[in-house]
Amino acid sequence: MTDLLVERAGDLITVTFNRPDKHNAMTSEMYDQLAETCADANRDPGVRAMVLTGAGDRAFVAGTDIAHFLTFNDGDDGVRYERRITEVLDALEQVRVPTIAAISGHCFGGGLALATACDLRVITPRSRFGYPIAQTIGNCLSASTLAALTECLGVARTKAMLLLARPMSADEAVTSGFATEVVETERLLERASALAREVASHAPLTMWATKEALRRVRVNGLPDDTDIIRAVYGSEDFHHGVRAFLAKQSRDWSGR
Repeated sequence: MTDLLVERAGDLITVTFNRPDKHNAMTSEMYDQLAETCADANRDPGVRAMVLTGAGDRAFVAGTDIAHFLTFNDGDDGVRYERRITEVLDALEQVRVPTIAAISGHCFGGGLALATACDLRVITPRSRFGYPIAQTIGNCLSASTLAALTECLGVARTKAMLLLARPMSADEAVTSGFATEVVETERLLERASALAREVASHAPLTMWATKEALRRVRVNGLPDDTDIIRAVYGSEDFHHGVRAFLAKQSRDWSGR
């Protein structure tokens, strides 16, 4: 089976992250396939909405597969990685039709970045959100990813999520406005599809103009963060964190 499933039903595309045994952790190929799917949707005038979801009910996406980081040699590898992730997130955010994330279970790391890039989010009571990177592998987020999250949660909540490395509950996601609504797990995809059909019936240019104008407001004036990313991904702590995470060992952060 492919790790990313794309299904078309009428004017609706459903994308399923399909690695349930790995909590749907993203591979490089999955990121590439998602970007291609977004480009295909933009080229097809018959597409009016897109739903993204994870296989099973344990995770939407638990992040990027940590094994990917074993190939990193220095900070420039981190810069290239974050730039590619930003390109994929931009492709998702710039899909001309409304996008809806249907989220059950873990939505961490790259999964939270993908969910944040969507326009609407339907969740279940067991959904959890976070960037636990301060406890796991010691990497960092790009300025673009941080700006998108801050736009949804605000600076204080974003800082608390990252510095405390604590997950945000479904209740907090609803209270903060991050989640559009919460439904029972068995109704998740049904409800997300219903919302997709609702927005698909609305004026397409209004949908696109709203999305694109808000995106431009956010990305205007984003700083150059290359030095920050290079320093973190090139650090001893990052390489130690990756190895320790995969070996299920405790971390001993040095700050170097």
